[in-house]
Amino acid sequence: MNPQLWGWYGGAFIVALAVLVVVHEMGHYLAARACNVKVLRFAFGFGKVIWMRRGGLDKTEWAISIFPLGGYVKMLDEREGEVAAADLPRSFNRQSVGRRAFIVAAGPAANFLLAILLYWGLLMHGVTELKPRLGQPPAGSVAAMAGIVEGSTVRSVNGTPILTWQDLRWEVMRRALDKEAVSIETVNPQREIGVYRIATERFDLEELEKDPLRPLGLVLFRPRLPAVVGNVQPGSVADSAGFRVGDRVLSIDGKAISDWSELAAAARAAPGRSLQFQIERNGDVVVIAAAPRAVEDGGHKLGRLGLLVKEGQGEAFEMMTVVSYGPLESGWRAITQTWDTSILSLRMMGRMLTGELSWKNLSGPVTIADYAGQSARLGLSYYLRFLALISISLGVLNLLPVPVLDGGHLMYYLVEFFKGGPVSERALEIGQQIGFALLALLMAFAFYNDINRLVSG
Repeated sequence: MNPQLWGWYGGAFIVALAVLVVVHEMGHYLAARACNVKVLRFAFGFGKVIWMRRGGLDKTEWAISIFPLGGYVKMLDEREGEVAAADLPRSFNRQSVGRRAFIVAAGPAANFLLAILLYWGLLMHGVTELKPRLGQPPAGSVAAMAGIVEGSTVRSVNGTPILTWQDLRWEVMRRALDKEAVSIETVNPQREIGVYRIATERFDLEELEKDPLRPLGLVLFRPRLPAVVGNVQPGSVADSAGFRVGDRVLSIDGKAISDWSELAAAARAAPGRSLQFQIERNGDVVVIAAAPRAVEDGGHKLGRLGLLVKEGQGEAFEMMTVVSYGPLESGWRAITQTWDTSILSLRMMGRMLTGELSWKNLSGPVTIADYAGQSARLGLSYYLRFLALISISLGVLNLLPVPVLDGGHLMYYLVEFFKGGPVSERALEIGQQIGFALLALLMAFAFYNDINRLVSG
C-alpha cells in the first residue's frame, strides 16, 4: 500500500475512533452530570497529554492524549483520593446502586444510540444497495438442486420482504445459524414467480467475513463484463508485470478469454504459477507474463493479480437500487437493525467460546483501520454504515460481564443490589486481574489475526 493510501486509511480510522470513543465517554459524562456527580476529567486517548483545557462550573479537565486507543471519564471518588467535605454528596462512590449503574450503562447506550441515529439518517436520505438478484448457482449446490435460475430476483425469505442483497444475506444468516430451512420467493427474467426451499446445513460460519451464502449456492448476479482492465492496484503483481488501464485480455496460456469472470477464475486457480497473457493494447497485441500472488483464503491458496474490472454505468445501474423510507419507518428500521446486529454479535461471541466459530474471525485495530479506509473511499454513506456497525460492536463489547469493562461494573452492582452491600476490595482486585488478563488475551488474538491477514494479503 502506498503512503498516500496509508494516510487515507489511517485518517479514516482515527476519525472513526475519535467519534466512537467521544460518544461513549460523553454518555458517561452526561449521565454523571444528570446525577450531580462531579467530573474531574474527560479524556480522549491514553499516555502523554498533548492538549488540555479546563471548563465548566466544576473546572473539568478536557484532555487529548498521544495514543488515541480509548478514553475515560474520571469522576470524584473517595476510593481514589481525599474528597472535601462539601463535595462528598457529589462523589461517585456515595451514589445509590441504581445511579452508579445508570452512569456506567450510559456509555454503551450512547454507542447504540449513535448507531440508531446513523441508520435513521441514512434510511431517510436513501442508501444505494445491490439488488437481491441471483447469479448462476454453482453445480451441485443446494440452490442449483432446488432449481434456482440465474437472473432471478428474490422477493421474500420466509415471508419477509427483500429489497436488497444485504436484506437477503441478513435474513438467510439469521435462520441458517439455527439450521432452519428457508423458503425463498423469486421472480425470474420471464416474470415467472417461483418458491424454493433451501436447506441450510451447508451454511458456513467461517465464511462470515467473505460470502456466507456461497456454500448454499446463493451467489450475487454479475453482468457479463468484457475482460478490460479498469484499474491496476499499486504494488501488485499486475503493476510489476506491466498491466495498464484499458488493456483487454484476449487469452491466458493460449485459452481464449471471453469475459472478466473467466480472467478472474484463471488467476485464482494459479497461485504462484506464471501465466502468459495475450493483451490488446491500443490496437496492438502484447504478451505479458505474470504469476498471481498466492494468498490464503478460507484454508485454500488462491491467486491474486491486483486487477480491477472496468465497469460501465449501464452495468452498475443494472446491479444497484436506492432504498429509502419515511421518518417513522426509518426510525423503526434503525432500531430493529441495531438490536438484531447486537444479538448477532453476542451469538457470534458465544459460538467462539464454544468452539463452533473460529477465533480467526476476531479483528483487531489493523483490520478495523483497513475497513475504515475502504468504506471511506467508497463514499460517505458506506463510511457512516461502518461507523454504525463498529459503534454497535463497541457497545456490545463493553456490556460483556468482564471486570474492567462497563459490563463487569454492572455485574458488581447487581451482586451489591442482592447482597445489600458492596463487593469486597479483595474480590474487586481479583476481578480486575482476571479482566485485564482476558482483555490481553483477546487483544493478542486480534493482533495475531491482523498480522496473519496482512501476511496472507
